[in-house]
Amino acid sequence: MQAARTARSIGAAALAGLLIFLLAGANVARADAGFQRWIADFRKVATAKGVTPGVFDRAFRGITEPDPEVLQKASFQPEFKAAVWDYIDGRVNERSIGTGRQMARDWKPWLDHIEQTFGVPRTVLLAIWSVETNYGKIFENPAAVRSTVRSLATLGYADSRRSKWASGQLVAALKILQTGDIDVGHLTGSWAGAMGHTQFIPTSYQAFAVDIDRDGRRDIWGSVPDALASAANLLAKGGWQAGKTWGYEVLLPAGRKFPSGSLTLDQWAAMGVVRANGKPFPRGADKAELKLPDGPTGPVFLMTKNFFVLKKYNNADTYALAVGLLADQIAGYGGLVRDWNRPYTRLTSDESEELQRRLSALGYYEGKIDGMIGEGSRTAIRAFQAQAGLTQDGHPSKEVLTNLRRR
Repeated sequence: MQAARTARSIGAAALAGLLIFLLAGANVARADAGFQRWIADFRKVATAKGVTPGVFDRAFRGITEPDPEVLQKASFQPEFKAAVWDYIDGRVNERSIGTGRQMARDWKPWLDHIEQTFGVPRTVLLAIWSVETNYGKIFENPAAVRSTVRSLATLGYADSRRSKWASGQLVAALKILQTGDIDVGHLTGSWAGAMGHTQFIPTSYQAFAVDIDRDGRRDIWGSVPDALASAANLLAKGGWQAGKTWGYEVLLPAGRKFPSGSLTLDQWAAMGVVRANGKPFPRGADKAELKLPDGPTGPVFLMTKNFFVLKKYNNADTYALAVGLLADQIAGYGGLVRDWNRPYTRLTSDESEELQRRLSALGYYEGKIDGMIGEGSRTAIRAFQAQAGLTQDGHPSKEVLTNLRRR
């Protein structure tokens, strides 16, 4: 009975999905003419802002319709919508830490030079590289690399919330082509137009990209040194304080209310706030702000100025926290003293791969076996949970893996 109900549910969902796909296809077909009119109108805007007609026409050659996947991805940004533990677990784990330490060895001469030049720790740069593109491994997936021009044009045309922003970024992208730093075939990036190993949006590229390897091009796509140095330059110009941390995990005394806003570390200490690892705060006038990303019973942090500088890269607390925690672990510091309030037991990276393999063997999962739990893995988990009569939460948990091992 359960299998029959599941089959009927899947069949209904498939039919609904087919109808949505057909309707979306019809809408795209009707929208193509509108998109071409938008491009023609935008050509006037871009050329008025200094983009040559030849560069514009070359950039848009072959772009005839918006990218539907860009609009789909625009509706979900995990750093703003995912539970904090899901976001952190996917980015701070045995794989990302181990690979970061290996990259620190592989790129040591360049990291020495970049750190001396900009004053930003190598571990922070490696953590950004990891969170943004998995140390460049994302480029191995052709589906993850798309035309920056088409992505931004899609958002400018069809995303009313981002249209003005995307149009400005598109002008900047066209001007990057005009400088000759990159050709149109290699001007690629994410759905939102973020480019290269460290995912710079075009205006950030214009402002902060550097040619540290001195080959005549600011190549954040093909040159790891240029990409890491560009990230360092962005943080340095954003106010990074050399020699200082991004924050501290702390413990709060019970039954006391704390003010919002920044206080000095000495003031926090006077109110009974202590470091979770038992070490003293450094003395001085450094200010910090209290953050409770998982409530008072989860990890609690005092965030210093460098945390907010990290948010200039991505204005989400979870993003900056993931970078800071990963950087600390790459550097050899311990993990969190107090764990997140997950509603399940976390898997290791190896166990996550095993989960994917077992789901694949049972026909639920068709993606890459890499231990990276994305939406494809979660959809497969939910399908398995539905068949097994479990709560369909999609969590990559020990409980789900144990159940799979019994099959």
